[in-house]
Amino acid sequence: MAFCKFSTEYIANNKTEVDNLFINEYLPDAPDNCVKVYLYGLFLCNSGEIIDNALDKFSKHLGLDEDEVITCFMYWQEQGLVQVLSTYPVEIRFTPLKNIGSGTKLYKTDKYDVFNRQAQELFEGKREISKSEYAEYYDFMERYHMEQEALLMIIKYCIDTKKANVGYTYILTVARNWANEGILTAQQVEEKLCEFEENSSELGALLSALRIKRQPYIEEKTLYKKWTDELGFGVDVILYVANKIKTKTHPTFDKIDGILMKYYTLGLFSVLEIENYEQNKQKLYNLAKQVNNAIGVYYENLDMVVDNYISKWINLGLDEETILEIASYCRKVSVRSLEGLDNKIQKFSKLGLVTVEALHSYLNEIIETDNEIQEILDKLALPRKVNFIDRELYKTWKAWNMSKELIMYASELAAGKSMQYLNSILANWHNSDVRSVEEAKKKPAVSAPKPANFQGRSYKSDQLAALIQSIDEVEI
Repeated sequence: MAFCKFSTEYIANNKTEVDNLFINEYLPDAPDNCVKVYLYGLFLCNSGEIIDNALDKFSKHLGLDEDEVITCFMYWQEQGLVQVLSTYPVEIRFTPLKNIGSGTKLYKTDKYDVFNRQAQELFEGKREISKSEYAEYYDFMERYHMEQEALLMIIKYCIDTKKANVGYTYILTVARNWANEGILTAQQVEEKLCEFEENSSELGALLSALRIKRQPYIEEKTLYKKWTDELGFGVDVILYVANKIKTKTHPTFDKIDGILMKYYTLGLFSVLEIENYEQNKQKLYNLAKQVNNAIGVYYENLDMVVDNYISKWINLGLDEETILEIASYCRKVSVRSLEGLDNKIQKFSKLGLVTVEALHSYLNEIIETDNEIQEILDKLALPRKVNFIDRELYKTWKAWNMSKELIMYASELAAGKSMQYLNSILANWHNSDVRSVEEAKKKPAVSAPKPANFQGRSYKSDQLAALIQSIDEVEI
């Protein structure tokens, strides 16, 4: 324990110094959460051991997930402001800003003369490019092998989009993203910009819908291209979502992206499909509660139940009554989880059982068959319930075109014996092409097979587990 240390109150009333270089060069282009993480991390660095300096406390204090916090620190590591020494456990080291760029490589003075002049001219005298900023550009071009003209085009595009006060970290972030896509030459940059311009009028309409009076940023154009090209949404759907959220919350492209990704996952690609989904959403929540009650589970977050299960079942063609009927059936057979219910519904769906009528007809057939098998067991004097082996044997006899009367007559002959004995009689008649009771009576009695000696037979636990698994796989 330290001999002398500051009190918590002293630290709370003290100051955390933020370098002006951070405010001027890094803060303007950094995501909001990254700024929060950097400043709070800086505060913790100055608090010593008085405040609990742990990732879980850190994320809880800022209202962020731990993964989000780590992602933010990774962003600052790319900017050179911190070092992520370890991610498990998490260990972050803050780097003095005055040290950034101290290890800059030296390049021939004439190699970037033209680049320097043209880059500075792009800012039209509104700000000066510092030596450290030039060094960052050089280092980027050397590392990614990007043409000077290509980077100049990117700088101009960033200036035109975010005006002349754009920071070099933003420019290099754009350039790095494009370089990772393989865009390294002036021609490739021009093609990329042409792709953006193709959607300029549509993007203008979107910004107007969001009441944003400026040109779209590069990252917004990238998102728009993702929505239209990768996800396959039409302009009408994007505008529908934009108009919907602007009445409820502060609209951003990220919020639109989150909603569109949700619709994409649900398979909703038209305004009509989305409107029907939203109108029926409350019904889906009510159905989710009923399903949970039917199988005996409780979920506070019904969004998860609706998105992951209810909507999927509705898309399979099942109506509310059928879903609840299957849920009730699952409760009776001790299936009491959404995952288990989903497995049953998937199996019923593959059998084409998506209505209550079809489901009842199928289950009635099973019950009727079980009743016939139970008659057989009664004639054999076997005091037990029908099991899956009985059902498989009965399926086999039906496949042999054995009539019910013939099976019952064989059951009388096998009275007091086993289902296996009955099967041997029917197998013998099948091989002899016996198809009626009259033909069977002309055949000599079938001798019972010698019973297998199971005395002392035991199963290992893994064998028994395999048997149980095979039984479960046979039954629906």
